[in-house]
Amino acid sequence: MTRNIFIGIAFFISACFVIFSACNDTPYTHGKILYENFCEQCHFENGEGLKNLIPPLAGADYLEKEKDKLACIIRYGMKGEIVVNGKTYNQEMTPSLKLKDSEIANIINYINSAWGNDYGYVSITEVEEALKNCENKPY
Repeated sequence: MTRNIFIGIAFFISACFVIFSACNDTPYTHGKILYENFCEQCHFENGEGLKNLIPPLAGADYLEKEKDKLACIIRYGMKGEIVVNGKTYNQEMTPSLKLKDSEIANIINYINSAWGNDYGYVSITEVEEALKNCENKPY
């Protein structure tokens, strides 16, 4: 009887752990940490950007329309005009040359799923391919 109670308690604790782990609000935790360290100072915690200067990432149509450019922009930065949600921005974005391809994929996946965004998953292989097409070219 005592053994059955012990097994029941162990099962209950294991089940709770699995359930609470599955309910993680941030599926791309590593991407979130990288975003906080490399992107948040300009695009801010909730991805709203800086009015008239730095484009938002939250609800940004650009992320969906230009998904093949995101890895290049993160790695090499960006100069020139960009239109996001019908608004033009022209602030230079600094490159993040030290980020690994896998880290760029993690950042993109976090951004694509954060703040109500639903822009899909990108694999490391897709990031590697995208970076081959823009290598040594500041965007």
